[in-house]
Amino acid sequence: MSDKKLVFSGVQPTGNLHLGNYLGALKNFVALQKDMECIYCVVDLHAITVFQKPQSLHDNVLETTASFLASGLNPNKSIIFNQSSVSGHAELAWILNCVSRIGWMNRMTQFKDKAGSDKEKASVGLYIYPNLMAADILLYKATHVPVGADQKQHLELSRDIAQKFNNDYNCKNFFPLPEPLISKNIPRVMSLRDGTKKMSKSEESDYSRINLTDSADEISKKIKKAKSDSEAIPSNKKLLENKPEALNLLSIYSELTKKSLDKIISEMAGKEYSILKKNLAEALINEITPVGKEIQKLLQDKSHLKKILKKGTEKANIIAEENLKNIREKVGLI
Repeated sequence: MSDKKLVFSGVQPTGNLHLGNYLGALKNFVALQKDMECIYCVVDLHAITVFQKPQSLHDNVLETTASFLASGLNPNKSIIFNQSSVSGHAELAWILNCVSRIGWMNRMTQFKDKAGSDKEKASVGLYIYPNLMAADILLYKATHVPVGADQKQHLELSRDIAQKFNNDYNCKNFFPLPEPLISKNIPRVMSLRDGTKKMSKSEESDYSRINLTDSADEISKKIKKAKSDSEAIPSNKKLLENKPEALNLLSIYSELTKKSLDKIISEMAGKEYSILKKNLAEALINEITPVGKEIQKLLQDKSHLKKILKKGTEKANIIAEENLKNIREKVGLI
């Protein structure tokens, strides 16, 4: 790896990625690999902070890898691998557990959200997984991390941990302080059933999301049933402030057509949402179904997917081991 910008990002293998993952992360990953050195990781160690059935986890790692490739990630341009295959992630996470502070963990809002009402029954891994996220980034001395609004806090923690390590071990600038890559153009894709919630696989109704493997018929049905508004489309964005479902559909259509939201609203003003839904369904089918077909094709040859992960692991390990050697020396480990 050269001295230019190095991007790291990871995606949990939760199975069947959806439109929110595609527009919010994968398309951005593809754009970044054109100009930067990129490491993209299927973070299976993060997934097991909540119990996973072993076979499901195994299959989901391969499906996420297939989704990476089908979306346009190139293993010859980017390093693509699964987290657990590089043991340095777990080793550095432990070292950083000893650098990070309990008070920092207590401030992590995502633990409160994910642990639910009975936090005493949550795994210790779920509590300290932000330290593993920091290890993922710092293991490669990544300089930039693409983040959404809900991940900023974790990147700030990574910066705090990097700074404390550098101070504690008197090694100024040893770990770079990773910078966020926030694209203003990337939409936050919301549930098709509740515009106040992010589109998520964990939501019970499959009609709340567009999966990357959905057929054209499934996409049409889901958009037809998506919540919108009984009134006609308004003439300006301000009138959509209390209509999150309607705004969500317009925002998705804006992203797919590469037109500004204001332009889309101007073009659709006064029309019924049924017209928007028809146009949106067509745009989604054109964009998503080729990706879904490629995912299915790639999953027919799992040995090919495993070879890609193996090659990526070999490349990642070279960087990780060199950095870990220096980290161990700084800490005093033999």
